[in-house]
Parts: sequence; C-alpha cells; structure tokens
Amino acid sequence: MPRILETLVTTVSPAGTVHLAPMGMQEADGLVVLMPFRPSATLDNILASRRAVLNLTDDVRIFAGCVTGRRDWPTEPVGEGSDVRLSGCLTHVPLELAEWRDDALRPVLHLRPGAPVIHGPFAGFNRAQAAVIEGAVLVSRLSMLADDKVDQEMAYLQIAIDKTAGDAEREAWGWLRQAVADHRSGRSRGQSA
Repeated sequence: MPRILETLVTTVSPAGTVHLAPMGMQEADGLVVLMPFRPSATLDNILASRRAVLNLTDDVRIFAGCVTGRRDWPTEPVGEGSDVRLSGCLTHVPLELAEWRDDALRPVLHLRPGAPVIHGPFAGFNRAQAAVIEGAVLVSRLSMLADDKVDQEMAYLQIAIDKTAGDAEREAWGWLRQAVADHRSGRSRGQSA
C-alpha cells in the first residue's frame, strides 16, 4: 500500500477564484501524485493553469471545515505569480503539472514539486487531530458508506476526541458530527445528499 499524506491543496481558476481542498497525496519518482474524485474544482483548475500549491498544517479545523462547507480560510499570494497558499500553513510547496492520466472517476495527476517553504515549526499531532482528519475523510464519503460503518468509525474516533482534544479539535469534531446528522436528515426528507 502506498503511503498517503493528508494535505490541503490550493488552486486558482482561470477567473481568479481561489479553491482550497483537502486531498490525500502520494509520492512517486520524486513527483507528487493527486487523485481527485470527479467532479473536482481542483482538477479543473490544475488542468487549466498546470499549477497548484500543497499546504501542510496542523490546524485540523481546516480539513473539517472544507468538507462541511467552511472553505473560507485566509490565503495569500506565493511569489510573483497567481499561485496562493493557505495563510496559516506550516509549509507550502509549489507544484507544476508534469503529466496526467484521465479516468472517469479519479484522474491521476503527477506534479513536479518546487522548493518547500517553511513558515513555522511542527509541534506534532495529538490523537484528536488524527481523529478529526479521519472523520473528515468519512464525511467526504458519506454518500459512499453505509450508516453502520460511519457510526462504528465515528464512535471509535470519539475516544481520541474525549481523551486528547483541545478547543480547536472539539470545534472541528462538532462540525463533522453535524454534517453526518444533516446528511441523514436530508436523506430522510427525500433530498439527495
């Protein structure tokens, strides 16, 4: 199994709209590999500009926020170009599209990384931060997973929240729990999720 790191990717549309998305990334032959699900603003933006920025952060509220409709996180320009990075990231890495393979569900993008720019120290993760990231992945796939699978996973992750969460992790966890409830409520009213 390949190692997957959970990151945040910033892209800019041809109209200049900034898009921020949590995304698992892999490394292969010195390139960053992204596999966004279709439809994807990240995919569209990268194909149009051939650029993206990889953002590494320990603020798990951003991961939870993005999958629960809270995408308005501060960004700032990177250098002279049109790229942007997450303002609160610890490190950002500019990316340039090297090649891609189309797929109806998950195209594969191979991006050449530029030099990483470090903005702050990484103090390490607590278990609650890891639980929030895993919960965000679950929430991003609610329409693909059975309710009992989500309930089992969320109950297990709740243990780490109860034992090690700070205010930021509790806030993010609340957003994720509400997203699960909203998904089920919308489905029970006959709305598509």
